[in-house]
Amino acid sequence: MERLIVARHAESVYSARGLLNGDPSRRCPLTATGRRQALRLGELLRDEQIDLCVTSAFERTRETADLALAERQVPRLVVAELNDHAAGEFEGRAIADYLAWAHAASSDDPVPGASESRREAVRRFARGYRLVLERSEPTVLAVLHSLPISYLASGPLQRLPLLAYAEPVSVTAVELLAAVERLERWAARPTW
Repeated sequence: MERLIVARHAESVYSARGLLNGDPSRRCPLTATGRRQALRLGELLRDEQIDLCVTSAFERTRETADLALAERQVPRLVVAELNDHAAGEFEGRAIADYLAWAHAASSDDPVPGASESRREAVRRFARGYRLVLERSEPTVLAVLHSLPISYLASGPLQRLPLLAYAEPVSVTAVELLAAVERLERWAARPTW
Protein backbone atom coordinates (compact mmCIF):
# COMPACT_ATOMS: atom_id res chain seq x y z
CA MET A 1 0.00 0.00 0.00
CA GLU A 2 1.20 3.48 -0.86
CA ARG A 3 -1.83 5.54 0.13
CA LEU A 4 -4.86 5.02 2.35
CA ILE A 5 -8.07 6.96 1.89
CA VAL A 6 -10.13 6.55 5.03
CA ALA A 7 -13.73 7.61 5.67
CA ARG A 8 -16.24 7.02 8.41
CA HIS A 9 -19.38 5.18 7.33
CA ALA A 10 -22.46 7.23 6.45
CA GLU A 11 -25.33 7.84 8.89
CA SER A 12 -26.95 4.63 10.15
CA VAL A 13 -30.31 4.03 11.77
CA TYR A 14 -28.57 3.72 15.15
CA SER A 15 -26.31 6.76 14.82
CA ALA A 16 -29.21 8.94 13.61
CA ARG A 17 -30.91 8.20 16.92
CA GLY A 18 -27.75 8.60 19.03
CA LEU A 19 -27.60 4.89 19.81
CA LEU A 20 -24.58 2.61 20.09
CA ASN A 21 -24.05 -0.51 17.96
CA GLY A 22 -20.99 -2.64 18.58
CA ASP A 23 -22.31 -5.98 17.38
CA PRO A 24 -21.74 -6.63 13.66
CA SER A 25 -24.42 -9.32 13.64
CA ARG A 26 -27.13 -6.75 14.43
CA ARG A 27 -28.87 -5.09 11.51
CA CYS A 28 -27.86 -1.47 11.30
CA PRO A 29 -28.41 -0.16 7.75
CA LEU A 30 -27.95 3.38 6.53
CA THR A 31 -30.73 5.94 6.73
CA ALA A 32 -31.97 7.74 3.60
CA THR A 33 -29.63 10.60 4.59
CA GLY A 34 -26.83 8.08 5.00
CA ARG A 35 -27.42 6.66 1.54
CA ARG A 36 -27.14 10.19 0.10
CA GLN A 37 -23.92 10.72 2.09
CA ALA A 38 -22.48 7.47 0.72
CA LEU A 39 -23.34 8.51 -2.85
CA ARG A 40 -21.68 11.87 -2.21
CA LEU A 41 -18.57 10.02 -0.98
CA GLY A 42 -18.57 8.23 -4.32
CA GLU A 43 -18.68 11.59 -6.09
CA LEU A 44 -15.78 12.88 -3.98
CA LEU A 45 -13.77 9.77 -4.91
CA ARG A 46 -14.81 9.69 -8.57
CA ASP A 47 -11.39 10.74 -9.90
CA GLU A 48 -9.38 8.64 -7.44
CA GLN A 49 -7.76 5.38 -8.50
CA ILE A 50 -8.88 2.89 -5.83
CA ASP A 51 -7.32 -0.55 -6.02
CA LEU A 52 -8.91 -2.13 -2.94
CA CYS A 53 -11.76 -1.27 -0.56
CA VAL A 54 -11.43 -2.35 3.07
CA THR A 55 -14.40 -2.32 5.42
CA SER A 56 -15.14 -3.60 8.87
CA ALA A 57 -17.61 -6.45 9.31
CA PHE A 58 -20.44 -4.02 10.10
CA GLU A 59 -23.35 -3.55 7.70
CA ARG A 60 -23.07 0.25 7.76
CA THR A 61 -19.47 0.24 6.50
CA ARG A 62 -20.18 -2.30 3.77
CA GLU A 63 -23.32 -0.47 2.63
CA THR A 64 -21.45 2.86 2.53
CA ALA A 65 -18.72 1.28 0.40
CA ASP A 66 -21.27 -0.42 -1.87
CA LEU A 67 -23.01 2.87 -2.61
CA ALA A 68 -19.83 4.92 -2.92
CA LEU A 69 -18.27 2.45 -5.35
CA ALA A 70 -21.46 1.32 -7.11
CA GLU A 71 -20.19 2.10 -10.60
CA ARG A 72 -16.73 0.64 -10.05
CA GLN A 73 -15.24 -2.82 -9.97
CA VAL A 74 -13.09 -2.52 -6.84
CA PRO A 75 -12.10 -5.66 -4.91
CA ARG A 76 -13.32 -5.76 -1.29
CA LEU A 77 -11.74 -6.99 1.89
CA VAL A 78 -13.29 -7.16 5.36
CA VAL A 79 -10.70 -6.51 8.08
CA ALA A 80 -12.45 -7.42 11.32
CA GLU A 81 -9.53 -6.02 13.33
CA LEU A 82 -10.88 -2.59 12.32
CA ASN A 83 -14.39 -3.32 13.66
CA ASP A 84 -15.89 -0.86 16.08
CA HIS A 85 -15.49 -1.91 19.71
CA ALA A 86 -18.10 -4.14 21.32
CA ALA A 87 -20.81 -2.18 23.11
CA GLY A 88 -21.60 -4.81 25.74
CA GLU A 89 -24.33 -3.57 28.06
CA PHE A 90 -24.50 -0.33 26.04
CA GLU A 91 -25.68 -2.12 22.87
CA GLY A 92 -28.71 -0.24 21.53
CA ARG A 93 -28.49 2.37 24.29
CA ALA A 94 -27.68 6.05 24.03
CA ILE A 95 -24.12 6.88 23.03
CA ALA A 96 -24.20 9.44 25.85
CA ASP A 97 -24.57 6.57 28.38
CA TYR A 98 -21.50 4.84 26.96
CA LEU A 99 -19.51 8.10 26.89
CA ALA A 100 -20.31 8.79 30.56
CA TRP A 101 -18.82 5.39 31.41
CA ALA A 102 -15.87 5.77 29.02
CA HIS A 103 -14.86 9.19 30.35
CA ALA A 104 -14.71 7.79 33.89
CA ALA A 105 -13.11 4.40 33.16
CA SER A 106 -9.47 3.48 32.63
CA SER A 107 -8.19 2.16 29.33
CA ASP A 108 -7.87 -1.33 30.87
CA ASP A 109 -11.49 -1.54 32.02
CA PRO A 110 -13.50 -3.80 29.70
CA VAL A 111 -16.71 -2.30 28.42
CA PRO A 112 -19.36 -3.64 30.86
CA GLY A 113 -20.82 -6.80 29.36
CA ALA A 114 -17.95 -7.14 26.85
CA SER A 115 -14.52 -8.71 27.14
CA GLU A 116 -12.38 -6.13 25.33
CA SER A 117 -10.92 -3.02 26.97
CA ARG A 118 -10.18 0.11 24.98
CA ARG A 119 -6.46 -0.63 25.34
CA GLU A 120 -7.07 -4.02 23.71
CA ALA A 121 -9.15 -2.31 21.01
CA VAL A 122 -6.21 0.00 20.25
CA ARG A 123 -3.95 -3.03 19.87
CA ARG A 124 -6.52 -4.62 17.56
CA PHE A 125 -6.80 -1.44 15.46
CA ALA A 126 -3.01 -1.34 15.13
CA ARG A 127 -3.02 -4.97 13.91
CA GLY A 128 -5.75 -4.13 11.42
CA TYR A 129 -3.91 -1.12 10.04
CA ARG A 130 -0.74 -3.24 9.74
CA LEU A 131 -2.73 -5.71 7.62
CA VAL A 132 -3.73 -2.81 5.37
CA LEU A 133 -0.12 -1.59 5.19
CA GLU A 134 0.98 -5.04 4.00
CA ARG A 135 -1.37 -4.99 1.00
CA SER A 136 0.18 -4.81 -2.46
CA GLU A 137 -2.56 -2.56 -3.88
CA PRO A 138 -1.22 1.02 -4.21
CA THR A 139 -4.37 2.91 -3.13
CA VAL A 140 -6.74 1.52 -0.52
CA LEU A 141 -10.07 2.99 0.52
CA ALA A 142 -11.07 2.04 4.07
CA VAL A 143 -14.65 2.69 5.18
CA LEU A 144 -14.57 2.33 8.95
CA HIS A 145 -15.86 3.78 12.21
CA SER A 146 -15.17 7.02 14.04
CA LEU A 147 -13.05 5.47 16.81
CA PRO A 148 -10.37 3.65 14.78
CA ILE A 149 -10.08 6.64 12.45
CA SER A 150 -9.85 9.13 15.34
CA TYR A 151 -7.20 7.02 17.06
CA LEU A 152 -5.29 6.89 13.80
CA ALA A 153 -5.40 10.68 13.45
CA SER A 154 -4.78 11.79 17.03
CA GLY A 155 -3.67 8.76 18.98
CA PRO A 156 -5.67 7.33 21.86
CA LEU A 157 -7.36 10.04 23.88
CA GLN A 158 -9.98 9.40 26.51
CA ARG A 159 -12.33 11.99 24.95
CA LEU A 160 -12.68 12.06 21.19
CA PRO A 161 -15.35 13.78 19.12
CA LEU A 162 -17.33 11.75 16.60
CA LEU A 163 -16.11 12.28 13.05
CA ALA A 164 -18.23 13.58 10.20
CA TYR A 165 -19.93 10.94 8.08
CA ALA A 166 -18.44 9.81 4.76
CA GLU A 167 -15.69 12.44 4.54
CA PRO A 168 -12.51 11.06 2.94
CA VAL A 169 -9.04 11.76 4.32
CA SER A 170 -5.86 10.57 2.64
CA VAL A 171 -2.66 9.41 4.35
CA THR A 172 0.54 8.00 2.91
CA ALA A 173 1.97 4.65 3.92
CA VAL A 174 4.70 6.49 5.86
CA GLU A 175 2.08 8.49 7.78
CA LEU A 176 0.01 5.37 8.43
CA LEU A 177 3.04 3.47 9.72
CA ALA A 178 3.93 6.34 12.06
CA ALA A 179 0.35 6.39 13.38
CA VAL A 180 0.33 2.61 13.91
CA GLU A 181 3.62 2.78 15.79
CA ARG A 182 2.16 5.57 17.96
CA LEU A 183 -0.84 3.34 18.76
CA GLU A 184 1.45 0.44 19.63
CA ARG A 185 3.62 2.62 21.90
CA TRP A 186 0.54 3.93 23.67
CA ALA A 187 -0.88 0.41 24.12
CA ALA A 188 2.40 -0.61 25.76
CA ARG A 189 2.15 2.34 28.21
CA PRO A 190 -1.36 3.81 28.24
CA THR A 191 -1.85 7.32 29.55
CA TRP A 192 -5.39 6.89 30.96
